[in-house]
Amino acid sequence: MEQVKSKTIRRKRRGGVRQWPLHLMLIPAIVSLFIFQYIPMGGVVIAFQKFIPAKGLFGNQKWIGFENFEFMFGLSKFWSLLRNTLFISTSKIILNLFMAVGASLLLNEIRISFIKRSVQTMIYLPHFISWVILGSIFQDILSPSSGIVNTVIKALGGEAVYFLGNEKIFPWTVILTDVWKNFGYNTIVYLAAISNIDPTLYEASAVDGAKRYQNIWHITLPELRSTIVLLSTLSLGSILNAGLEQILTMYNPSVYSTGDIIDTYVYRMAMQDAQYSLSTAVGLFKSFISMFLIIASYWMAHKFANYTIF
Repeated sequence: MEQVKSKTIRRKRRGGVRQWPLHLMLIPAIVSLFIFQYIPMGGVVIAFQKFIPAKGLFGNQKWIGFENFEFMFGLSKFWSLLRNTLFISTSKIILNLFMAVGASLLLNEIRISFIKRSVQTMIYLPHFISWVILGSIFQDILSPSSGIVNTVIKALGGEAVYFLGNEKIFPWTVILTDVWKNFGYNTIVYLAAISNIDPTLYEASAVDGAKRYQNIWHITLPELRSTIVLLSTLSLGSILNAGLEQILTMYNPSVYSTGDIIDTYVYRMAMQDAQYSLSTAVGLFKSFISMFLIIASYWMAHKFANYTIF
């Protein structure tokens, strides 16, 4: 018995030694996280000050308490920003979910591996292209004068549509282009979940004479339910992130009423109008709400999908 215990202890020690290189590989990520995420948190004090950049972050700044927050909640534009942010982000989450699940089901039905891999590569690729590049591409494609989309519309007898300048159309342009960019990458998790479904279920359904669509409806979708619930609840934590880079590269003042979100407003207030205290207050409010949404999303993931972090 003592020999078994000693062997187990030695095995654990050897395992720990082997894992040291893996722990060392985490150091650059931890340092980067500390420098770019934790150190800047000291700047939130600006939200409670009448900040003057010339005095520096740790200079003799005038403390004004919650005046910036009171001013923020008094802005009629703030509630418009919140509404735009929630509409765009919620629509992105819902449509990305449906598109990713639908694409996963269709990809799973492709039996020729070469075609399946080719299609997967084609729909994965947009995810890895920066919005700085895609924003310029969409501006050319959707141009009302020379864009290929409006050229086709006019050739069919219709009128040119100003996708990036019409305040009613712009939010949907943002939503649909984001779904086009990301739904393919989101299929990875669902395809992995489908691959873990017990194949004997399909064999039994084949014996009973079930069709493909019946297999999807009665086997695949029920087996995917826990994954869908998990990813849906976890996405609640990012519901106030409507896509800063995307909207910055595509919007203009004519669509501020429906396309301006909290992140873009903070960017303009800080970088263009130099209202650092107000922009920090708005950003802090967003972070505060996001924190509670993340907590709620993990609680819901544990309750409905039995998911735990540790």
